[in-house]
Amino acid sequence: MSESPLTSSVSKGCFVFKSASKKRKRHVGVGDDDNGSDRFRICQKLWETVQMNTEAIQDQLNKKVLDSLAEFIKKHGLGCSSDVWRQRASEIPTAALMLGVNVPDHAMTFRSLCNLLQDSVTPFVVSVHAKECAAVKLLIQKVLEQLMGRGVSVDEEQEDDTALLQRTQCTISALCQLQDCYQENLTNSDLPQSLPVVVIFKDFEAFNSQVLQDFILICSRYTQELPFIFIFGIATSPSAIQHRLPHSVSSLLCIEVFHSLSCTQHLASVFDKLILKSQFPFKLSSRVIQVLVGIFLYHDFSVQNFVKGLQFSMLEHFNSQPLSVLCCQKQEALLSAKTLSKQNVERIRHLPSFMRYVETQEPQEQVQLLTNDEHVKEVCQKLLKNLHKYHKNYYPILQCLHSLTSSLPKFPLGKHIRELHVSCIEKNLWETEEYDSALQLLRILAKDELVAALRKCAEILKSASTKRMQNVLQQLEDFIGRLEALEGVSSEGSSGNGIISGKMEYQRTDLFQLQKTLLEKESRRTKRMNPFEVLRSQVMEFIDSLVREYLTPAELQPLNEVCYYSSSGVLRQRLNVTPRTSIQAALSHPFYYLQNESLKTDTGTISSAAPDLCIVFKLHLECGRLINLYDWLEAYVTVMSAAEDQDTDSEECGKFDSLKHARFIQAVSEMEFLGFVKSTKQKTDHVARLTWGGC
Repeated sequence: MSESPLTSSVSKGCFVFKSASKKRKRHVGVGDDDNGSDRFRICQKLWETVQMNTEAIQDQLNKKVLDSLAEFIKKHGLGCSSDVWRQRASEIPTAALMLGVNVPDHAMTFRSLCNLLQDSVTPFVVSVHAKECAAVKLLIQKVLEQLMGRGVSVDEEQEDDTALLQRTQCTISALCQLQDCYQENLTNSDLPQSLPVVVIFKDFEAFNSQVLQDFILICSRYTQELPFIFIFGIATSPSAIQHRLPHSVSSLLCIEVFHSLSCTQHLASVFDKLILKSQFPFKLSSRVIQVLVGIFLYHDFSVQNFVKGLQFSMLEHFNSQPLSVLCCQKQEALLSAKTLSKQNVERIRHLPSFMRYVETQEPQEQVQLLTNDEHVKEVCQKLLKNLHKYHKNYYPILQCLHSLTSSLPKFPLGKHIRELHVSCIEKNLWETEEYDSALQLLRILAKDELVAALRKCAEILKSASTKRMQNVLQQLEDFIGRLEALEGVSSEGSSGNGIISGKMEYQRTDLFQLQKTLLEKESRRTKRMNPFEVLRSQVMEFIDSLVREYLTPAELQPLNEVCYYSSSGVLRQRLNVTPRTSIQAALSHPFYYLQNESLKTDTGTISSAAPDLCIVFKLHLECGRLINLYDWLEAYVTVMSAAEDQDTDSEECGKFDSLKHARFIQAVSEMEFLGFVKSTKQKTDHVARLTWGGC
């Protein structure tokens, strides 16, 4: 406690003055050292790789449903004149495209769909949003704008003949005339003479139901002159059509449902074909993966937002880690290791993984690593080679283990490969109970099932490029040959248990029978095993040795910090923010957002130059649970009077005019809109405060 002329109070109290804060540790940025440009170049290259690969993955996953939609439109668009496919002439063929609730990902799907239809089916393709079509007139106008390739909107204040003519053209009749003119140009063309008009409703559930009804009724009257085809982008279920359209309108639609792949399958493909590839040098730690997947599962199911989180992790890693210049392909990384600066060599010595590596070396080698910079560069090249070799051997064995365990009951090691990957990089997998359970289940596989599982592993290992993986493949093929060479071993008898056999799909979830089988196996352990059981045991021991050798945690690898991003707290703070905290910070400290020097104030004071909302917000923090509106207004007027340089002791100070009253009412309304106060029935001239804490 201390006395100060800056604090004066009628009542007694304690005033605490914080000492000047210490300077924060300087954050190393991209441009703060000599390899900043190289780090930026590598990060930009990886960014483009992520963007290109994710788009290619989504196009590949959506190819089947998009091709089906194209065939649907071709069939109905070309057959519209014969009316063979229609029950009535007024029916409009409609495709209900079930996309799921991952709304941010829909834009790329619709963009690919529009390009496909315009290239292979018809040039008349229109896509509309609900927010742009609040009325039927606006919807028809939007359709004509996209088909004619120019705007047809008109200023309402224009009253000349041109404006009137443009307004009269916003009709379906004008669209029929447009198509007739286009058909005349196709007389000598190979394209069909009757091209359909495809209207895509991107967010069907968001459209006003009355607008949809009127538009469908209008289009149904022009089906003979103009072949319409609708595509409804639905995020929930096909029943949304019946909920938004009455039977009299839905009966005018000939609906066929199309399902796209789920967002979880899309995420699994991104992991399998991008993140879990040794060719992609940037890696994520287990906690970072859990943060990104948690945001995906509990917020929006958006793979695009997941990719944005991945790209933000890359930016943060290359900005905060100067040694990330070594995070690139093998040859480029080795070249960068040769040209490391003295500052970066010293940073390598301070890496936790490198310090553990030094502790395992001989005393003479430790002295060289701590004193000789050139020797550190040579060792760094060797360690980077080992790190790249570790990744090349890690992912094939990971895929093999997932292939073996993904079909087991209850998925002991996880249904998706990312779950198995997280378990492997954060701890020794072979020390977990889940791994023991999976190995016990694999030890009771029947012959046919074991051979089929090993064949899948062999197919995975054929794409591996290292010599060690090729040796593993030869050993695996040798086991497969020896298993197939066994004679007189049936599917029923080869398991030795009778639980995982040819009827495995019917007995897989019978946990009581499984427990009984395992107990019988333990009781017969002392009995003599047949040749198949001996060979099966050898196969399991071989797989266990591969897991222990190649699926070691990534943090045990020297120099893993150069390519693994592990700041999960920073990532959670940036991606999983709390809006209320951000709003309170902006209202309490407007200077940091508006960058206005006049808004700088001491702690606990209120600047009269601040926006009205900030002043009202700070004043409400000094009140209790119920706030008297008149007292609140008087305090606001007092602060505003200080801005007008009025004498605080004069009679004019504190008086408010209609302008100040109106500004105060607007600020209180904004406070209520933001959720800081609400009206209360306890006292009519009070509002209830919804926050805690003070200035």
